[in-house]
Amino acid sequence: MKYILILSTFLVLFTGCSHKNAFSEFKMNKEKQVSISGLQSSKIVSTKKSIGGIASAIYLNDIYPDFYNDKEYFFVYTYIKDSENLSSSDLNLQLNSIGFMDIRELPKENRFSNLVSSISDWNKYYLVSFIKDNSDDLELVLLNAKSSSVIYKRTKE
Repeated sequence: MKYILILSTFLVLFTGCSHKNAFSEFKMNKEKQVSISGLQSSKIVSTKKSIGGIASAIYLNDIYPDFYNDKEYFFVYTYIKDSENLSSSDLNLQLNSIGFMDIRELPKENRFSNLVSSISDWNKYYLVSFIKDNSDDLELVLLNAKSSSVIYKRTKE
Protein backbone atom coordinates (compact mmCIF):
# COMPACT_ATOMS: atom_id res chain seq x y z
CA MET A 1 0.00 0.00 0.00
CA LYS A 2 2.90 2.34 0.83
CA TYR A 3 4.46 1.72 -2.56
CA ILE A 4 1.22 2.46 -4.41
CA LEU A 5 0.84 5.76 -2.52
CA ILE A 6 4.46 6.79 -3.24
CA LEU A 7 4.21 5.72 -6.88
CA SER A 8 0.94 7.57 -7.43
CA THR A 9 2.38 10.70 -5.76
CA PHE A 10 5.36 10.72 -8.14
CA LEU A 11 3.11 9.94 -11.08
CA VAL A 12 0.87 12.93 -10.29
CA LEU A 13 3.89 15.23 -9.85
CA PHE A 14 5.55 14.21 -13.11
CA THR A 15 2.40 14.28 -15.24
CA GLY A 16 1.47 17.70 -13.87
CA CYS A 17 4.81 19.11 -15.04
CA SER A 18 4.97 17.39 -18.41
CA HIS A 19 2.85 19.89 -20.35
CA LYS A 20 4.51 23.09 -19.25
CA ASN A 21 8.13 24.03 -19.10
CA ALA A 22 10.18 27.23 -19.10
CA PHE A 23 9.72 27.67 -22.85
CA SER A 24 5.96 27.12 -23.08
CA GLU A 25 5.25 30.73 -22.07
CA PHE A 26 8.14 32.13 -24.12
CA LYS A 27 6.54 33.48 -27.28
CA MET A 28 8.04 35.77 -29.91
CA ASN A 29 6.61 37.18 -33.07
CA LYS A 30 8.25 36.30 -36.39
CA GLU A 31 10.09 39.64 -36.64
CA LYS A 32 11.65 39.18 -33.19
CA GLN A 33 12.73 35.61 -34.04
CA VAL A 34 14.41 36.69 -37.28
CA SER A 35 16.03 39.73 -35.65
CA ILE A 36 17.50 37.70 -32.79
CA SER A 37 18.93 35.13 -35.18
CA GLY A 38 20.27 37.90 -37.46
CA LEU A 39 21.65 40.26 -34.79
CA GLN A 40 25.42 40.54 -34.97
CA SER A 41 27.67 42.51 -32.65
CA SER A 42 31.31 43.37 -32.65
CA LYS A 43 33.82 45.24 -30.54
CA ILE A 44 35.06 48.56 -31.86
CA VAL A 45 38.83 48.18 -31.73
CA SER A 46 41.18 51.15 -32.05
CA THR A 47 44.44 51.11 -33.97
CA LYS A 48 46.14 50.86 -30.56
CA LYS A 49 44.21 47.59 -30.00
CA SER A 50 42.06 49.00 -27.20
CA ILE A 51 38.31 48.40 -27.15
CA GLY A 52 36.42 51.64 -27.69
CA GLY A 53 32.89 50.27 -27.63
CA ILE A 54 30.44 47.85 -29.20
CA ALA A 55 28.48 48.07 -32.43
CA SER A 56 25.51 45.87 -33.34
CA ALA A 57 23.50 45.55 -36.54
CA ILE A 58 20.31 43.91 -37.75
CA TYR A 59 19.70 43.47 -41.49
CA LEU A 60 16.17 44.82 -41.94
CA ASN A 61 15.62 43.43 -45.45
CA ASP A 62 15.32 39.93 -43.95
CA ILE A 63 12.87 41.03 -41.26
CA TYR A 64 10.60 43.33 -43.30
CA PRO A 65 11.08 42.18 -46.93
CA ASP A 66 7.86 43.83 -48.12
CA PHE A 67 8.83 47.26 -46.79
CA TYR A 68 12.64 47.27 -47.02
CA ASN A 69 13.50 45.95 -50.45
CA ASP A 70 14.61 48.87 -52.67
CA LYS A 71 17.95 49.37 -50.83
CA GLU A 72 19.97 47.54 -48.21
CA TYR A 73 18.77 48.65 -44.75
CA PHE A 74 20.37 48.10 -41.37
CA PHE A 75 19.34 48.99 -37.85
CA VAL A 76 22.65 49.81 -36.17
CA TYR A 77 23.25 50.69 -32.57
CA THR A 78 26.50 51.56 -30.91
CA TYR A 79 27.92 52.02 -27.47
CA ILE A 80 30.99 54.24 -27.49
CA LYS A 81 33.09 53.90 -24.33
CA ASP A 82 34.67 57.32 -24.64
CA SER A 83 34.54 59.95 -27.33
CA GLU A 84 38.31 59.81 -27.67
CA ASN A 85 37.99 56.64 -29.75
CA LEU A 86 34.88 57.43 -31.77
CA SER A 87 32.04 59.90 -31.72
CA SER A 88 28.66 59.45 -33.36
CA SER A 89 29.54 62.07 -35.97
CA ASP A 90 32.52 59.90 -37.02
CA LEU A 91 30.34 56.99 -38.11
CA ASN A 92 31.68 55.80 -41.43
CA LEU A 93 29.74 52.70 -42.35
CA GLN A 94 30.48 50.77 -45.51
CA LEU A 95 28.65 47.82 -47.02
CA ASN A 96 30.92 45.73 -49.24
CA SER A 97 33.37 48.69 -49.36
CA ILE A 98 30.70 51.18 -50.52
CA GLY A 99 29.66 54.07 -48.27
CA PHE A 100 26.12 54.57 -46.99
CA MET A 101 23.45 56.52 -48.86
CA ASP A 102 21.60 57.76 -45.81
CA ILE A 103 22.03 57.56 -42.06
CA ARG A 104 19.47 58.78 -39.53
CA GLU A 105 19.95 58.84 -35.80
CA LEU A 106 16.88 57.44 -34.07
CA PRO A 107 15.58 58.12 -30.58
CA LYS A 108 16.06 55.51 -27.87
CA GLU A 109 12.48 54.33 -28.28
CA ASN A 110 11.92 53.81 -32.01
CA ARG A 111 10.08 51.54 -34.42
CA PHE A 112 12.86 48.93 -34.20
CA SER A 113 13.10 48.85 -30.39
CA ASN A 114 11.06 45.67 -30.31
CA LEU A 115 13.80 43.89 -32.29
CA VAL A 116 16.47 44.18 -29.60
CA SER A 117 16.40 42.71 -26.13
CA SER A 118 17.54 45.81 -24.28
CA ILE A 119 17.29 49.55 -24.83
CA SER A 120 19.83 51.78 -23.13
CA ASP A 121 20.49 55.47 -22.63
CA TRP A 122 24.15 54.81 -23.44
CA ASN A 123 23.51 53.49 -26.94
CA LYS A 124 23.05 55.50 -30.12
CA TYR A 125 20.55 54.09 -32.62
CA TYR A 126 20.66 54.52 -36.41
CA LEU A 127 18.78 53.55 -39.53
CA VAL A 128 21.32 53.18 -42.33
CA SER A 129 20.63 52.57 -46.01
CA PHE A 130 22.95 51.51 -48.80
CA ILE A 131 22.62 51.06 -52.56
CA LYS A 132 20.96 47.75 -53.37
CA ASP A 133 23.66 45.11 -53.60
CA ASN A 134 22.68 41.97 -55.46
CA SER A 135 25.57 40.05 -53.95
CA ASP A 136 24.79 37.17 -51.62
CA ASP A 137 27.69 38.24 -49.40
CA LEU A 138 27.26 41.27 -47.15
CA GLU A 139 29.92 42.83 -44.95
CA LEU A 140 29.05 45.92 -42.93
CA VAL A 141 32.11 47.71 -41.56
CA LEU A 142 32.37 50.66 -39.20
CA LEU A 143 35.66 52.52 -39.52
CA ASN A 144 37.43 55.80 -38.98
CA ALA A 145 41.01 56.97 -38.51
CA LYS A 146 41.20 55.60 -34.95
CA SER A 147 39.16 52.39 -35.01
CA SER A 148 37.42 49.76 -37.11
CA SER A 149 34.99 46.94 -36.70
CA VAL A 150 33.20 44.41 -38.89
CA ILE A 151 29.69 44.70 -37.49
CA TYR A 152 27.72 42.38 -39.74
CA LYS A 153 28.84 39.62 -42.08
CA ARG A 154 26.67 37.29 -44.12
CA THR A 155 27.87 34.79 -46.67
CA LYS A 156 25.62 32.49 -48.62
CA GLU A 157 27.17 29.33 -49.93
